[in-house]
Amino acid sequence: MKLIFLGPPGAGKGTQAAGVGAHLKVPHISTGDMLRAAIKNGTPTGLKAKSYVEGGQLVPDAILIDMVRERLAMPDCENGYLLDGFPRTVEQAVALDGIAAPDAVVNIDVPDERLLARLAGRRVCVKCNGTFNVSKLADESVCPVCGGQMIQRDDDKPETIANRLRVYHEQTAPLIGYYEGQGKLRRIDVEKLPIIDGDSRPEDVFKAILASLE
Repeated sequence: MKLIFLGPPGAGKGTQAAGVGAHLKVPHISTGDMLRAAIKNGTPTGLKAKSYVEGGQLVPDAILIDMVRERLAMPDCENGYLLDGFPRTVEQAVALDGIAAPDAVVNIDVPDERLLARLAGRRVCVKCNGTFNVSKLADESVCPVCGGQMIQRDDDKPETIANRLRVYHEQTAPLIGYYEGQGKLRRIDVEKLPIIDGDSRPEDVFKAILASLE
């Protein structure tokens, strides 16, 4: 099965994509992983992307599309793939249709206000890299696992989150309409799932995704 995962920052796409990919026995491919692998392996496209990455610039669409083409041609994608982070625009989606069109597109729909609360409350341990929400911490500065220092990442600060959501709605959200028009969209509305401690449980989202794909 060929799948794409869509959703705003903080929707839990990475976690769910990894679980669903393992369940369906198809590789979970994120844009970041794909870039790093292509650069590390010295592929022709990876070498082109390297100068942009090292210069802190966005990798152009043409290079990303070539990279996706290279990655999806690898043997482990013979029975399908699960893309997370690509496509990000309708132009990229059109290009993917010409390479290996997806069978279904899962959109994890989470309200902005819940995403703001989830991301603004996220803390990361500098020692073990554990991630926790402040609502679950007795002391938000101390990691409950290793005792390391907990910090708030710059991209989890409210003003940064608001900008990330704005960019998502402007650039990536139109993909929802594109794939809905193809009849491939599967909506996962977390508002309809049980709320535990103020948020939906990852296992409930996972079950809803699998049910939508049956």
